[in-house]
This record gives sequence, C-alpha cells and structure tokens, in this order.
Amino acid sequence: MAYTGGIILFALGILISVALHEAGHMWSARAFGMKVTRFFIGFGPTLFSFRRKETEYGLKAIPAGAFVSIVGMTPLDEVDPEDEPKVFWRRPVWKRTIVLAAGSITHFILGVLLLYVTAVFVGLPNPERAAYDANKEPAVLGTVNECVPPSPDSYSCSVKNGDPKSPAAGAGLEPGDRITSFNNVSTPTYGELVALVRKSPAGPVPLTYVRDGATRTTTITVIRRNLDISTTETPNVKEVGFLGVSPKGSDAPLTVTYGPIDGVGQAFDYTGQIFAGTFRAIANFPEKIPKLWDALMGEERDPETPVSVVGASRIGGEVVERGVWPIFFLLLANLNFFIGVFNLFPLLPLDGGHIAIAWFEKVRSWWAAKRGKPDPGRVDYTKLLPITYAVVLIFGGITLLTVATDVVNPITLTTR
Repeated sequence: MAYTGGIILFALGILISVALHEAGHMWSARAFGMKVTRFFIGFGPTLFSFRRKETEYGLKAIPAGAFVSIVGMTPLDEVDPEDEPKVFWRRPVWKRTIVLAAGSITHFILGVLLLYVTAVFVGLPNPERAAYDANKEPAVLGTVNECVPPSPDSYSCSVKNGDPKSPAAGAGLEPGDRITSFNNVSTPTYGELVALVRKSPAGPVPLTYVRDGATRTTTITVIRRNLDISTTETPNVKEVGFLGVSPKGSDAPLTVTYGPIDGVGQAFDYTGQIFAGTFRAIANFPEKIPKLWDALMGEERDPETPVSVVGASRIGGEVVERGVWPIFFLLLANLNFFIGVFNLFPLLPLDGGHIAIAWFEKVRSWWAAKRGKPDPGRVDYTKLLPITYAVVLIFGGITLLTVATDVVNPITLTTR
C-alpha cells in the first residue's frame, strides 16, 4: 500500500511541477501585457473548466502534463484584430526571453525550495557520514549486537525471546574496543577485519583487542549465516562468517537537519552539486542509450542509465515504502533541475529553441542595420518544421525506449 501510495505521490509531484512550469509562462506573459487564453492541466477530453477574465482554466482527462496558450506566439498565428496589441511576438526580445525561460526558472525555484524544505524539516544526507569510510579506519567497534537476528532480512532480536547471543557479545566485546588481530592475523583497519571474518569457518578463533589502553585477548566463536553483500554490478547473497558488530561511526545519523538560516546555505550548496551532476549526466547521455536497449533486451540494467517519469515514480514508491523521505525530496528536486536545464536546449520545439530564434532575429536585424541593409524580418518557422519533427521523433523514441525499459527492467533501490 505504501509503495503504491509513493508512486502516486511522486507522480503527483511531477504533475504539479509541470503545471507550475506552464504557470510560470502564464504569469510572466501577463506581466508583460500579453494575452493568455487557456491554462489547462492534462490533455485529452476536458473534465471541467471555468473562465476568469480572458483566460480559461481547466482540467483534462489524461494527467500527463499541462499547457498554456499565449496569443501570437509566432507571426504565422492567426490573431483577432482586437488582440493584435497583446500578441507575444511583437514584444521586445528581452520580454519574450523572460516569458520563454520562465518555465525553467520556475523549475529551478521549485528545486531550491524542495531542497530547503528537506534541509530544515526532513534532513539532508549527513556529510560526516558520507565522508566516513569505516573500511579504511581502525577496527574500532561502534556497536555490539546483543543477539543474532533470526534471518538475514531481520534487524531485531532479543535474548529474552530465545535468540542466541551474538559471538561478539558472548566474547565480552564492548563498543569502543579496537580489534588488533583476528585468528592471529593483524587487523589495522575495519575493512581487513571484515574480510577475515567473512571467510572464517565457524568455530572458536583467537582475537586480540585494546580497551582503555590495555591489550586483551579472548576467544570468539564465529558463526556462519547468509548475508546480502550485493553490489550495483553483482547481486550476491552468500554464507559468511558473522560476529555481530558494526564500526564506530556507522551509528552516526544518516541525515541531519538545519536551522532556517543554515538551511538556505545548504539548499544552494546542494543546488550547485545537482547542477554539476545534471550537466555531467547530459554530457554522458548519448553513451547511455545503447545500454538502455541492452537492458530492454534482458541484460543487467546500468543504474546510471536515464529513467522516465514511470521509472522515477517507481523509485519514489520504493522510497516511501522504506520511509526514506530525504531521498524522495532529493529525487523530486533533481528531476526539476534536469527538466529546467533540458528545456533550455536551443532546439525546437523546446523553449530554448524559441529563445535561440528570438535572439538570432535580433542579431540578424542588428547586423543588417549596421551594413545599411533592410531588416530581414522574422524567421520563417515553416522552414524549420523538418528539424522540429526530427527532434520530436528522436526524443520521442528515446522516451518510449526509457519507459519500456523502466517497465521491463526497472532501476530499483537495490541496484542503485
């Protein structure tokens, strides 16, 4: 139930983001005196609508986006004579640029707000926890489990309920102890201790540790149990040696919240990180397309391949199911930044393509005037239709491929 609810909630978050994108176009167009005739959420048959002043608002049956209609987007559009003073294309280029970019700007603002809410009320990933690598640190114990959980996917147990004591508890180990050798082999780091324990057979093993500056020895009885040691590349559940300990630092909180003032700095810091990651992802995008096809054909899904709205919503469902709300909000913020950046690409029919044409017209007119030649006028959009159709077909095909792969071979939290 939580999984399904999470999918719906994430999809709703995307729909609201897209609706606000179109609202950004609408609000900025009105501010510059342009006429907005329609603002609808969804596509297909109209479920209901109402009119306020000169704009019709409504909801359509298919919740797959939103749209806004501004009078006279290009000189080719038919416009009623009374609306001529309010057409889009007659406005100065800087005003048209703001209106066209307003959708992406709205995504950026929404992304920052999501990060701020996460920082102040939900919690961002703890930078100390992220920077801490227990495998490279001394083998100092942070926690000692009282008992052995009854199954690999269980994290709770109780000696009072009949669960056996853990090997570490049975040997008298305590948090803060530093293990210096296991089975007479030196363990300068926690990673080396883990490697020795996992390949150790069941049975008694000599162990040396330091407590309060004094070196002590004991015998610990290793047990074998199944453990999920999968990586993003290789799923692997195998039987390994088990002591029932975790390293110092692993008990640090996964997330940390900030005050209202510090949250602003954290939100903008994460914004910079996400922007950098977005540009890297876009630069690597072409090489990921063949991997999407391979995943669709049954090969293991590369966790770095693109995800569609379907895939992102499924991950959102998993996050809600596990109660990891910081990831939910970070995913939604990432998606808003990506859409905002992508939409500014200078390609039709994206907003960035219209911005590029507007400034091309401006520069071309300036250059003609400088040479004493007549103004060449507006770009003929009909001549750009083949390019527009090609862009739509290419990105439409990639979208279909991504959606199909997300259905057949989705990315899950266990593969990320």
